Amino acid sequence: MADTNTPRRRGRPRRFDPDQAVTTAQQLFHARGFDAVSVADLTEALGINPPSFYAAFGSKAGLYARVLERYAGTNAIPFGELLRPDRPVAACLSAVLEEAARRYAADPAAGGCVVVEGTRCNDREAREAALVLNLAAEAAIRQYVAARHPADAERVTDFVCTTMFGLSAKARNGHGLDQLLATARLASLSLAQALPDDDPLRGANLPV
Repeated sequence: MADTNTPRRRGRPRRFDPDQAVTTAQQLFHARGFDAVSVADLTEALGINPPSFYAAFGSKAGLYARVLERYAGTNAIPFGELLRPDRPVAACLSAVLEEAARRYAADPAAGGCVVVEGTRCNDREAREAALVLNLAAEAAIRQYVAARHPADAERVTDFVCTTMFGLSAKARNGHGLDQLLATARLASLSLAQALPDDDPLRGANLPV
């Protein structure tokens, strides 16, 4: 007969992985938006209790800042690759808009851009964290345009960024890739008109 008084051995508790937690949180924030995700939602999804959550991340906004950092390194639009000095500015900006459309529509359950949507959330700390990344993207576009079209840099940057905000919002509302690409390509026609005769080799000392 088995000794029922002998305590049963338990397996080692699963080790909490902060990196995996950030990945899981990113999925939640992207799908629902920052405001709609509660700490209770996060602790349930991460499999930890509230004290452990606060010890690891400080607050929901603190975890969101980690999510934004991860997003910037893995999922953000690669401006450095798309904004090329050897191609026309309008063509490169068009590539940015089309890439945005593709990324924003990649997951029907989590449409749009985590950063763009974060700039509209109600929490001040989270909103400011998203704005830092958003303004950095704007600055990269402005600097790129200004290198060859200094007089047009502000208005073209505003146009591109406003279009990206619209693409993100429409993706959140259910627009699919075809619709988003159609909008991006229509915007590209305006860019081509705003930045005509844009030859990156114009004025270069080429061999004859």
